[in-house]
Amino acid sequence: MFIRQFNYLIALDKHRHFRRAAESCHVSQPALSNGIRELERELGITIVKRNRTFEGITPEGERVIQWVRQVLASLEGLQQEADLVRSVPRGHLAIGVIPTANHAATLLSAQYREILPQLTLEVTSLSTPDILQRLKSQEIQLGMLYDRSIADDDAYDVLPLFCERYVLIASEQAALPHQLDWGEVAGLPLCLLSRDMQNRQTLDGIFRKLEATPRVVLQTNDLRVLLVECLSGRAFSIMPLSALPTQYEGAGLTAHPIVPEHSEDVCLVRLRREAQTALSEAAWQIAGQMDLEEILNPLPAKKV
Repeated sequence: MFIRQFNYLIALDKHRHFRRAAESCHVSQPALSNGIRELERELGITIVKRNRTFEGITPEGERVIQWVRQVLASLEGLQQEADLVRSVPRGHLAIGVIPTANHAATLLSAQYREILPQLTLEVTSLSTPDILQRLKSQEIQLGMLYDRSIADDDAYDVLPLFCERYVLIASEQAALPHQLDWGEVAGLPLCLLSRDMQNRQTLDGIFRKLEATPRVVLQTNDLRVLLVECLSGRAFSIMPLSALPTQYEGAGLTAHPIVPEHSEDVCLVRLRREAQTALSEAAWQIAGQMDLEEILNPLPAKKV
């Protein structure tokens, strides 16, 4: 069984004519016909209905073609990954990340290292202005931040990654309803990120619109401090469900939906150039193939 036989079959399915299929594969008609016959013998089924001319694909053949398309797509992906690894044998990649996206950055970094094992990485938690400044000064190559932070700015390439959905994080021992509104949340003792962070500025804006004054008992630029405080039961925090590090799953925290739901789109950005480096293109391609939305956003209102 050879790849060329698969290509012959796909060509025949497309053109529905032996001669035209053979021409598209740059082989003779007998070569194509014999290749498909050999595939039929190996599989022990009839794929093509034929007399002197092509008369159609059998039902069994239709199922074979579906599998062949999957195999060829997987082989193409393998070839692309091999090309990528060859083009970027080594290098250093610096990424600036807003604090709430640190978990996503950890997952993306693991994928980079899995595909490009000789790559060295530097991931730094930064405020949005710092990320943009370091991108412009070329101290970092990639930034992970809110889409709205660079809206309509054509200095950057933008790759959407996932959506942050805000929830209330509490100790599972806390006696709280399954779902709360923003007014109810404002009355709780809250621990939040510091005011220089976009996340905090977003939350302050939400409370201002509601004419509510949140009861903030602790603020910090370190997400870990917030999580420890929530675990203690002394305070509650508001953060995206996607921000919770893996090690906190099953650690005694609960995520409560807040209504109405508020969400923010997070993206990967880089300086726009006429020609990107091979490393930048590889990093961009890998990030684009990850489904971070599905990984980071399980249904809320669950133990975490």
